[in-house]
Amino acid sequence: MAGLTTEEQKKKAIFDAMSERSRKRILAKGYEQWDPFLPPKDPIDLRMTQRRETALSLMRRFLRESPQEEYGNAYGQGAWETCMGITGGDDRWRGSYDFSCWYHDFLKKGK
Repeated sequence: MAGLTTEEQKKKAIFDAMSERSRKRILAKGYEQWDPFLPPKDPIDLRMTQRRETALSLMRRFLRESPQEEYGNAYGQGAWETCMGITGGDDRWRGSYDFSCWYHDFLKKGK
């Protein structure tokens, strides 16, 4: 390992100690771009909305303010999945939300 800096040596040692599957994932993304020294993200930050609310508190607020007289498990599960997807920044759920808004406006225009 002559010619490598201490950090490069540590990076190589970490890479060599990984499973074959993990190595393949890193190589697919690019070994040079991979940074094994990034600090871990705080899990609570991952679940916070832009207004600094957790997904759970946001969901509780939604159900409390929801105009639904009765809703079943499927309704609650769908709302929870959407809440987690949108607050997590998942494109799949953003697309679902955008379509829902568009469809709502579409129905209003048709009346």
